[in-house]
Amino acid sequence: MRFWDSSAIVPLCLRESNTAMMKSLLETDEEMVVWWATLVECLSALMRRQREGALAAEAEQKAKSVLQVLAAGWSEVQPTEVLRRRAERLIAVHPLRSADALQLAGALVWAQDSPQGLEVVCLDRNLREAASKEGFIVLP
Repeated sequence: MRFWDSSAIVPLCLRESNTAMMKSLLETDEEMVVWWATLVECLSALMRRQREGALAAEAEQKAKSVLQVLAAGWSEVQPTEVLRRRAERLIAVHPLRSADALQLAGALVWAQDSPQGLEVVCLDRNLREAASKEGFIVLP
């Protein structure tokens, strides 16, 4: 079981340079765990690519379908007051944007604040660094 950031999920939906690596990690994961807003974050990334002209209509539909299949099988960490307090602390100690702080707070709640030995799959540099400093094993 691993916690997945949206930056690692989007390459599962689109053909990108990290797609093969993310698929390999997914194949060895018994259950994806994500933050409650991950689906929206992934859809936002797909729509941004579509608006920029980097994603054709057919590819967009295929990517959304893959995302829906993934979402149907993953577990979500729900938004709570505890999670919000974790995110507030993370923003104070790491150079994170609010969405990334909420992602990492979700991972910490999932880990019950004991991240040692637990894995986070993430491609975002700042979030990777913060997750590592918090004690997670960061993949890839």
